Amino acid sequence: MESRVLLRYILSPWVVGGAILLGVSMLCASILLLTAARPSRSAAPTTTAIVQVIPLPSSTPTPPPATPSPELTPTLPVPPASGNISVGAFVQVTGTGGDGLRLRSDPGLNGVVRFLGLEAEVFQVSEGPQQLDGYTWWYLVAPYDASVRGWAVANYLVVVQSP
Repeated sequence: MESRVLLRYILSPWVVGGAILLGVSMLCASILLLTAARPSRSAAPTTTAIVQVIPLPSSTPTPPPATPSPELTPTLPVPPASGNISVGAFVQVTGTGGDGLRLRSDPGLNGVVRFLGLEAEVFQVSEGPQQLDGYTWWYLVAPYDASVRGWAVANYLVVVQSP
């Protein structure tokens, strides 16, 4: 019996109405409190962008006419006298300015470069001479390694005593 009375008391329209009214009033009070606590928005000062227009030149200047540059021709050392280099002689690379001497697979400028003989390096002449592309070519072999070999221009070779 007590549970019936308790149930009637909880489900009474006055209790339900009071609970709804209390919930709505708490919601309104929360919204009002949040609105009052929020910092006020002050109007941000408006700024105006300043644009400066720079006029373009009215005509495109033309560069002065190009003066032809003189063609540089490499200065080759004077080829040695024909009797100095011979098969079996030892020759030293010289006059390359530190660039070295290209040893090619075939005589001529179209031969594939196989090795680079360094300045002051010594080789033994194995074959030659052959005249091609305006140069005298000799087949050189390194005395320290027989696989280092190729055709080289006589202009960069000087005969030396055997090493």
